[in-house]
Amino acid sequence: MTRDRYLELCEQMGNEPLEEEIPPDWEDLPDIMVYAVNTFNMMGDRVYADIGYTGKDYTNVSHYIELYGIEDKEYFFQLLSWLDSRAIKKSSEDMKRQYEKAKRQSKSGQQNKTNYSG
Repeated sequence: MTRDRYLELCEQMGNEPLEEEIPPDWEDLPDIMVYAVNTFNMMGDRVYADIGYTGKDYTNVSHYIELYGIEDKEYFFQLLSWLDSRAIKKSSEDMKRQYEKAKRQSKSGQQNKTNYSG
């Protein structure tokens, strides 16, 4: 939910917005977080057919560090790593779901076959 949507809902319901419930906007985040998300989105993905997403390609990360003037590189890499681990986990779960679905379809297709002997 966005800040604007939250405030709109509060207005429609006649409630006073509570500061601790207002979702943060990009402007509320520290610059390093915004830079990490932007960098993460611009880096290439490493994807393999049978495995799925295996992480970002960090080849050009030094260019982004220089571009954004990142001083706390350790924290910057922690943010990138956190984003990457979430994306890897989601990809793994998606691949598992697709595999299970294909497995169920394969089993149901085999059960519906009629053997003819002649």
